[in-house]
Order: sequence, then C-alpha cells, then structure tokens
Amino acid sequence: MNKNKQSGLVYSSEWGRMCPQCEQPADRCRCKKSSTVATPADGIVRVGRETKGRKGSGVTLISGLPGNEEELKKIAADLKKKCGAGGALKDGVIEIQGDHRDRLIAELQKLGHKVKRCGG
Repeated sequence: MNKNKQSGLVYSSEWGRMCPQCEQPADRCRCKKSSTVATPADGIVRVGRETKGRKGSGVTLISGLPGNEEELKKIAADLKKKCGAGGALKDGVIEIQGDHRDRLIAELQKLGHKVKRCGG
C-alpha cells in the first residue's frame, strides 16, 4: 500500500468492513494474522471493570497480556470457563462478562503473570 495515500476504502457494500492496511475484507485481512498484539512496555497485566457503553452491565477487562491473537483466544476461553461467563477478545483486550476481578487476578498469577488491579 502506498504510504502517501490519504484515505483508503474502509467499507464496501459488497464485502463489508475493509482493512485499511492491506485493503482486503476484514475477514480475509492479511496483516492482522501476521502481526502480534502490542503489549505495554512494563509487562504488567491489568485487570479492571467497566460499564461504559454497555447499558449498565459490567464487564471485566484484561489488558497487557503478551502473545498473538491465537494465544490470547486460548487464554480467554480458559478464563471464561473458570468464571462460568461469556466474553470476547477485542483488539488485544479480553472482556469477560460480570465482575470477576478477584478470581481472574488469582488465575493470572497462577499462570506466572505480574497482575495489577486497575480502576475502581
């Protein structure tokens, strides 16, 4: 892709959402499969709770986990099973439905991560 290009195709009525880097449909994006998720430089996993934009329903957010998307999906699935709740992986941040901060902090420490509780 040309670096000087000011704007690119971000949505197509035929394909839906488009990746701005490789200009492919989002489900066939070449660049996200090869890239790893950026982790903070300090190496600390942060666990917090958020209700913003969720109509009052709280979710527990886990950010700062090292690894690529596939590794994070496996970790997310394991943590969701331990909490007995649903969730998702969005932009390298694991979201688990409900307030499970204490349980998640204990599980992540068992996996050998340095964990901090953030937020309220």
